[in-house]
Amino acid sequence: MDELAQFLLILVLGTAVAGWLFTDNRNFGKVMKMSISWGLIFLGTIAAIGLWDDTSRTFSPRQSMLEGGARIEVPRDPSGHFNLVVEVNGVPVDFLVDTGATDVVLTMEDAARVGLNPQELAFIGSARTANGTVRTASARVDNLRLGKLSFDNARVSINGGEMDQSLLGMSFLGRVGRLEIANNMLILEP
Repeated sequence: MDELAQFLLILVLGTAVAGWLFTDNRNFGKVMKMSISWGLIFLGTIAAIGLWDDTSRTFSPRQSMLEGGARIEVPRDPSGHFNLVVEVNGVPVDFLVDTGATDVVLTMEDAARVGLNPQELAFIGSARTANGTVRTASARVDNLRLGKLSFDNARVSINGGEMDQSLLGMSFLGRVGRLEIANNMLILEP
């Protein structure tokens, strides 16, 4: 349903409720008080629904490190994906686990946060993504660390295009001793 149709539906519903309130109750002060109360409830509900996508990640469960970091369990997020926080050069970076990605791929913003200067990188590579072909640069980071998993002098790619989140691809996941998805949980062990 497009936005105009939704607006018209809400307008008709609001008119019907307001009409009922005014015809059913003769006390104007009481009707006004009730109308304001219902209006605020309605606005609060709309705000909560609108903000849910923005806040659900904050409240959704994140990765758990068990056995001193030797076992990492990650619940599936509301969108059906797995997200991991991996330290890159000691800086926590939020990654989307992507078994379809060959490399560990950093956004331009994350690359800058971990000490790589995107303006000094040579974007001579390319990658085919769901959004088309993008330019990439290759670089090395001192360390990638997730619990007991630690890889020094690791190669990463930097995506030269628009990307919402960095990707944890098979160059990292392939070095994990055990990778399992069971019961909406991603399990990693060294």
